[in-house]
Amino acid sequence: MKSFKLLLLALLIVGCAPIRVSYDFEKTTNFSKYKTYQYYGDMKTGLSELDTKRLLDAIDSKMNALGIKVSETPDFLIDIKSAELHGAPGQTVGVGLGGGGGNVGGGISIGIPVGQSNVNRQITLDFVDEKGKGLFWQAISESSFNPSATPESREARLKSIVEKILTNYPPKN
Repeated sequence: MKSFKLLLLALLIVGCAPIRVSYDFEKTTNFSKYKTYQYYGDMKTGLSELDTKRLLDAIDSKMNALGIKVSETPDFLIDIKSAELHGAPGQTVGVGLGGGGGNVGGGISIGIPVGQSNVNRQITLDFVDEKGKGLFWQAISESSFNPSATPESREARLKSIVEKILTNYPPKN
């Protein structure tokens, strides 16, 4: 029971972290003609092999729910790229020193970082029609990333990211 509560707490924390997504697409695209897909064979996702499998499983599940199926003769191909982004620590402590006399003064101040730097992961999904339009839809997500997370929380996080990315696919005209 205790491990269940810890897993539930971890999923809640992971689920609350913001996932930011930006979209772009070719406005003349007829999205209704894209019913089958496949992944690029030489895709280098930038993720570990296990995380790549988790991500592909999440995409397959969501695409299936949208009525779009994997095929050996696809209407379009999916390319995935990702990168880790390291930010500055979220909090700092300021230390200052100053002095003066008469009409003259001076001071020095520094900020000391507290805690670890923020690690975010950016995942880019490209939908490419190699027989026609080329790149016709793209989503770029950015969210927090914990390199030491458990496999369960990694899977839950990747599912959340895919859900958020594909929420606006196909785009509404």
